[in-house]
Amino acid sequence: MADDIEMTADAGAVPAFATAPVGAVLGSTANLLSAIGTVWIGLMMVMIVLDVIGRNFLNAPITGVAEIAGRSVVAIVFLQISAAVMQGRLTRADFLIRRIERASPASAQLLNALFALMGALVFALILWASWPNMIKAWTTAEFFGVQGVFTIPTFPFRVITVIGCTAALLTCLYRATMTLRRNTEAAL
Repeated sequence: MADDIEMTADAGAVPAFATAPVGAVLGSTANLLSAIGTVWIGLMMVMIVLDVIGRNFLNAPITGVAEIAGRSVVAIVFLQISAAVMQGRLTRADFLIRRIERASPASAQLLNALFALMGALVFALILWASWPNMIKAWTTAEFFGVQGVFTIPTFPFRVITVIGCTAALLTCLYRATMTLRRNTEAAL
């Protein structure tokens, strides 16, 4: 049965290095960040399970699990967002684009490019807003948690946000460029 299934590459998939070195580097970076996020999810699940077991059966909860989990969710999203953009799997309602594509593939590609450019704008704005917070977290040794009970520095989480936004911004620009290039080549 597995032999009957034919796998086709997504047009937005990470291209081979020989054909698009920029895309390959961005894709590899996005995949690395996503892999780190995936491992982090696994570690966070283990930590939460151990906390639940400790809390319910041993009357010994692990201190700081709620704080770490709360910050981890945001960090994981920023680690994995560039891979979703690169692979064309960013969540969106594409029923309208599919209908437009049937009538005019060039128009649908233009909408996809505009979608990627809007994504780049959003990530640029998040990056612009996050940069000063990252610098402040570094210079002031900012932390979260309850002092004397559990604290953790915010700087690593702020750095992850900046790195994730930068990767997502570059990936959105790459997707828009490649989509517009395909659209232009198809028109010629």
